[in-house]
Amino acid sequence: MKLTIGYLYPDLLNLYGDCGNIQCLKKRLEWRGMEASIVPLSSESRIDFTRLDIVMLGGGSDREQELAARGLRSLRKELGCYLEDNGVLLAICGGYQLLGDYYKTGRKTIKCLELLHFYTECGSKRLVQNVVVQSPFFSSPVVGFVNHGGRTHIGDYTPLGEVLYGFGNTETSHREGLLYKNTLGTYLHGPLLPKNPEICDFLIARALHRKYGKKVCLDPLPDGAEKRANSYLVKNLVFYP
Repeated sequence: MKLTIGYLYPDLLNLYGDCGNIQCLKKRLEWRGMEASIVPLSSESRIDFTRLDIVMLGGGSDREQELAARGLRSLRKELGCYLEDNGVLLAICGGYQLLGDYYKTGRKTIKCLELLHFYTECGSKRLVQNVVVQSPFFSSPVVGFVNHGGRTHIGDYTPLGEVLYGFGNTETSHREGLLYKNTLGTYLHGPLLPKNPEICDFLIARALHRKYGKKVCLDPLPDGAEKRANSYLVKNLVFYP
């Protein structure tokens, strides 16, 4: 089995080690004897989403995010078809915001991709903190780090989970992230997937199911170190802050 992973605009959207998510996907496939093809897709690339099994859209500053939005809007129809056809998409921080209708900064309104109908507005201060999220989709709490100025209002969309510690989509919301079909949007850096291998396997399993037409039971990997790190963070942030 083989998955092709497209990394959208790594030249613009790669804050806080987001490339680590790509490496995590690759290694967890290879450790199970599967192939992984990583395709960096710069703002100058011609992109065929029908050839991709997982797409990664990372985070960037307001300037880079605006540049990415301009380029990606020309691909809006193709990316929208990929999303609606259950293509697996991981969108982190600025990439998460780009999926919505707009991002209103302190100076201007950036028109986003309008693939999902939510919006983001800049707050009075940046939200910077470790975060713990309890998600109904995963057995272990989700951990990560956020550093963003936007407040994302997701309306009736399903959140990734409920915040146990730290900030969610806004400083007052107890909801973090968004899950729509096989699209996962979140503010969690860290990078996300090495800290949460269960999420990595969730994305891999869904991509394999979509590509090969059958549910795949992934062989377990020795994630003892990751589980101990997760337990340490949850214990010290949630139970003994």
